Amino acid sequence: MSLRLYDTAARAVRDFTPLRPGRASVYVCGLTVQGRPHIGHVRAALAFDVLRRWLTVGGFDVTYVRNVTDIDDKILAKADANGVPWWAWAYENERACTLAYDVLGVLPPTYEPRATGHIPEMIALMQRLIDGGHAYAADGDVYFDVRSFPAYGELTGQKLDDLQPAADTDTDDRKHDLRDFALWKAHKDGEPETASWDTPWGRGRPGWHLECSAMVGKYLGAEFDIHGGGLDLRFPHHENEQAQSRAAGDAFARYWMHNGWVTLGGEKMSKSMGNTALVDEVVQRVRPVELRYYLIAPHYRSTIEFTDAALEEAATAYRRIESFVRRAAERVGAEAGSAVVCAEFSAAMDDDLGTPAAIAAIHDAVREGNTALADGDDALIAGSLGSVRTMLGVLGLDPLDPQWATGGSDQQLTSVTDGLVSLALQQRQAARARKDFAAADAIRDQLTSLGVSVEDTPQGPRWELTR
Repeated sequence: MSLRLYDTAARAVRDFTPLRPGRASVYVCGLTVQGRPHIGHVRAALAFDVLRRWLTVGGFDVTYVRNVTDIDDKILAKADANGVPWWAWAYENERACTLAYDVLGVLPPTYEPRATGHIPEMIALMQRLIDGGHAYAADGDVYFDVRSFPAYGELTGQKLDDLQPAADTDTDDRKHDLRDFALWKAHKDGEPETASWDTPWGRGRPGWHLECSAMVGKYLGAEFDIHGGGLDLRFPHHENEQAQSRAAGDAFARYWMHNGWVTLGGEKMSKSMGNTALVDEVVQRVRPVELRYYLIAPHYRSTIEFTDAALEEAATAYRRIESFVRRAAERVGAEAGSAVVCAEFSAAMDDDLGTPAAIAAIHDAVREGNTALADGDDALIAGSLGSVRTMLGVLGLDPLDPQWATGGSDQQLTSVTDGLVSLALQQRQAARARKDFAAADAIRDQLTSLGVSVEDTPQGPRWELTR
């Protein structure tokens, strides 16, 4: 593997050289569980899921950490508005996020720490910063002193004097500099007592930026390979993470990776703007595997403009791949062929996870496989099937993977559908046998109108759902 990744800090594509040979450590900012996830939220999880899979294919032992922010102002406000405890609101939405990850085939992280489970680590980090002259307490709040760290702004290429005041506290009169940001927020009147913790500087709760640095230190150490997240997190969140960690003496991330937005009507998808496409709603219109294909087919750093037309186009493209895989598996067996990827696919993935070119390579292989199917060349069919399934597996898109098998009541519905279609095809075959071609054609036309495509093959009729 000759993997090269775009490093936001360097503003360039760099060779990936891990801190420890054969091992890769990755930290990705997870969601603030204030509500149900939309597809803009899960794009980051999918982008870094593909990174993790490709690193694993390359022989790396990957430690993958994705946190959960389960306490913040918005969680408190929404819980109060809905008349439920803040922790209940957070947990309900955390479960919704986990379900969204699971339904889209995102591999579970090695560790998934919650912010509220790491208060001692946060207190210890703040103490180190205060002792080093990089932070100070003021009436229960604790602030990071940005002027104490000359490299502040380095990650995003900004100069301190050009930055606006930090917007994470209600009052600024206690700050040494208006751009100082909160590490810890003092408990306020009216807030639930359960939403605060004791510290040497007073009772309160963590600031957003502090929690990630504390969890990175616990699970990955003072230095690690890759820090990932959405493009919108570069500033202030990631800039502040890097500043506080390095000020405390940690080398922190060697590479920074950021995925692009999903937009709706030209605007970034956002709960606060009311322009979202919730995952649990979108997967009622297309299958989860088709939504996954839609979100990872573009390059992870590009912007995706969400439209129903683009979603359906992606679903159609995936079905072409799926059709070949299923037909080839029926003919030569699902496990036929060797687990290899073509050179074009490997080159694309090594070039900053170039999924557009990688998927183009898959479609090329599918076309070759379809030609082999038409020619009845079982050796070529098996070779194409093995290669296509292996490449799809890297992207989490193999249609024969158990991930995409239905379960529960859906499985029962699928069983009924299989039985009814099979019965219709038996009736069609009987009509053809007695040369009643009008009846046979009528059955086929009726199935087509219901979204069932029928193909006559030497092995007998086969069918698939087209919508």
